[in-house]
Amino acid sequence: MFKTFRNAWKIEDLRKKFIFTFMALVIVRFGCQLFVPGIDSTNIQAFFNEFSGADFFDAFTGGSFSQLSVFALSITPYITSSIIIQLLTIAIPKLEEIQKDGEDGRKKIAEITRYLTVVLAVMESFAMAVGFSKSGYITGGKPVIAMMILSMTAGSAFLMWLGEQITERGVGNGISIILLINIVSRIPNDITNLFTQFVANAGNRVNAVIGAVVIIAVIVFIVAFVIILSDAERRIPVQYAKKVQGRRQVGGQNTYIPLKVNTAGVMPIIFTVSLLQLPILLAQLKGIRPASGLDAEGKSVGLLPKILKVLSTNQWFKMSSFGEFKYTVGLILYIAMLIFFAYFYTSITFNPMEVANNMKKQGGFIPGIRPGKPTQEYLTGVLNSVILIGAIGLTIVAIVPIFFEGAFGANVSFGGTSMIIVVGVVLETMKQVESQMLVRHYKGFLND
Repeated sequence: MFKTFRNAWKIEDLRKKFIFTFMALVIVRFGCQLFVPGIDSTNIQAFFNEFSGADFFDAFTGGSFSQLSVFALSITPYITSSIIIQLLTIAIPKLEEIQKDGEDGRKKIAEITRYLTVVLAVMESFAMAVGFSKSGYITGGKPVIAMMILSMTAGSAFLMWLGEQITERGVGNGISIILLINIVSRIPNDITNLFTQFVANAGNRVNAVIGAVVIIAVIVFIVAFVIILSDAERRIPVQYAKKVQGRRQVGGQNTYIPLKVNTAGVMPIIFTVSLLQLPILLAQLKGIRPASGLDAEGKSVGLLPKILKVLSTNQWFKMSSFGEFKYTVGLILYIAMLIFFAYFYTSITFNPMEVANNMKKQGGFIPGIRPGKPTQEYLTGVLNSVILIGAIGLTIVAIVPIFFEGAFGANVSFGGTSMIIVVGVVLETMKQVESQMLVRHYKGFLND
């Protein structure tokens, strides 16, 4: 790998792309440290110390969410906007026509996504500013609220623009690269916390060694499992009948349809965790503390804190007493939602009917399966099985960090979601660099 980078650095075009990408990421990390003007970071930090979902959002924003910096929203509004447009493309025929209109259609969809990103950024920053203001975490009235909305919206829009610039002038997909650097920036701090908690403060050498071995084993297992999950696919063989066009005979080749085991990627986990953490965030902005069962004035708020504790991931695997263990019932809801969103998102991105019809038009067929509806039914059956396997794999990746967090108090910002994103982005970026290296007859990553 290092030899490949060294060879790539010798190529002026690639060297400029590496430098541009590096400088852009420096800007990203610098912006994550800039606080919103007029905000007391001490009060904000006190709030997020009690918010169990802060680690999840911090992982995607590189710690800027809990610091409430100008990049606190990061590129999450853009990701949400892209998902919404993708859903609307299926629901609205006009958008579907635009999407199929080649390069011009792609540009129009991208433009709509940008506008929606700004709208979502305004809405999210407005909700946070008003919520923090009413809860007493920020003071200064409307001017500070307006400054917070303007700063966070501008920060999110700037990161969206910077991501597009990285895609055009740098290496890899810009949005993914920004997300990657934010996640990676949190890993050293998390590793240090784990070392301090389970090795340095283990009490004796035996416990320290056991702690170190367990930490390394879990990290290696998750990374290896995610790589396997990302690359695994079910290949469905397809044959195309020979056709005569003029004096030439075309077709007759054998190919396959690659069905990724993890067809939905990381989206089911993002959907599930976001929905589970949203009620907790809204409750705490209202001054309700799930851990104590009291509001900001010390008054009991009844059943609501217990419901919020069921939704809180750090409560699920606590085994200090049977009373705490009951909150693991939230895990059942988590798994059910994860499997549902795996099927839901895959149904949006892969349409067996469309694939079957296209194969029939092009003279293609699956050996032993008749074209048309039988092919569609066969693809649907195979896809459902593949999705279930992928959803189980996602569940394992997501549950392992949550288990150690609840059972042993190993609180880290990176988990299964982060690892899937990191591995996916790294592999994709490596493939892009390798494709350019192979064009120039250099030895690539896969041949190292």
